[in-house]
Amino acid sequence: MWVLIKAPKRGIRRLASPHAFLPGMVIACVVLMIVIQVIATRSGLLGPVFGLAKDFVATPTSYSVPWAGLIIAMVGLDKRMRIITLSSALALDVVTAGIRLLLGNRLALGNGPLIVLTVLAVFVAVRWTGVQRSLALRGMALGALLIMAAKIAETWLFITSLTRPMVLDEYLEVADRALGNPSWVMGNVVDASGPVGSAVLHWVYSELPFAAIIVACWQLHRVYRDPDSWPSHYLVRTFIVMGLIGPIFYFLFPVVGPIFAFGAEGNGMQVIDAWPNLVPSLNTDPGAIPFDNFTPRNCMPSMHTAWVLSIFIHSRGGPRWLRFMGSFWLVGTLMATLGFGYHYGVDLIAGAVLCLTVESALRDPERGWGWFRVRLVAGGSVLFVALLLSYRYLAVPIAENAEISAPLLVGSLVVMSVVFYQTFWGRRAVAAPQIEAQLS
Repeated sequence: MWVLIKAPKRGIRRLASPHAFLPGMVIACVVLMIVIQVIATRSGLLGPVFGLAKDFVATPTSYSVPWAGLIIAMVGLDKRMRIITLSSALALDVVTAGIRLLLGNRLALGNGPLIVLTVLAVFVAVRWTGVQRSLALRGMALGALLIMAAKIAETWLFITSLTRPMVLDEYLEVADRALGNPSWVMGNVVDASGPVGSAVLHWVYSELPFAAIIVACWQLHRVYRDPDSWPSHYLVRTFIVMGLIGPIFYFLFPVVGPIFAFGAEGNGMQVIDAWPNLVPSLNTDPGAIPFDNFTPRNCMPSMHTAWVLSIFIHSRGGPRWLRFMGSFWLVGTLMATLGFGYHYGVDLIAGAVLCLTVESALRDPERGWGWFRVRLVAGGSVLFVALLLSYRYLAVPIAENAEISAPLLVGSLVVMSVVFYQTFWGRRAVAAPQIEAQLS
């Protein structure tokens, strides 16, 4: 999607246009939706295309994603159009939810924003012109991308459960011992926090799109008043790229999580019903275990960790309240992923490495592709693959030599984080404006 051109000075390679990313991603998402729809149809699943069509008129799968998409889509609209758009979507949502209740169905929202976003996109494309049209369509493309990516993810998770009958949880449970079994520890902490603490963490975990929209809207809130202020990099770009790359590894490393493989949610397929009260004895011969055909294999890497870390990173450039919110969501999400038994500690390390690698590839596109970026992207990619291979083939040595393996696992992430910070916020980043001035 990015076009590299040779700069006239010093041979520095720059990315020709940051705005080329958006149409490229829209095309990629549309093609991916069609491909996955074909696979889903052959597997007897609804699929992303039919699922999206169903959400227009039937009970929506989610209310937060359509509303998040609509809110992002409004960044290119003026105040009057935003009021009209929001009120229309809300009115439609209330009417459709009311009709659904009268017919005896459950209360659900989400039809309104989908319908309004679609109608508005057609109206703007046909009736508006110039910069106003370009800004509006750009925002709507972002909103549509979020919604399409969510529908792709829904089907993708179902496909993982159908095509990967064996899961590798035993390997991760063994490797996790080097870190002190953090899921078991945090599970007891969440239990001790009572219903209030559990409810707060559940909300933080499930409403990750809410935090993402707040950060994204802050990054894009000036673009209508000043079209030239559209940032070269923003949170939605990272979210979408990670959402397309990360789930690929669900097929390569299928894992269901402690509460399923070792806890009460295993539906009879669990190794032992022990999480979080009892740590199983060390298995020196871990292997793949059979599991049901409906639980998603979506643990490795932890995409919640990757996404919330990107929220934290992008909130750093905002005001104090936004930085506080980013920190709160980061801590709360990490506690929830472990405390509810959805992930192992080693999942979180892999998810964080994935986030930093993708961020390194996308951040500061005006600086081009120099050694500063290549070393982070290449190093992060190698580290990510090395982590997955070590979890699979060195789980027992990792557990038996925790005094060596734990510092290596955590230290590798710390080193990458420090290099990432120094590259984009430290002294190395100071030279970027100077290079840009020489190239202009």
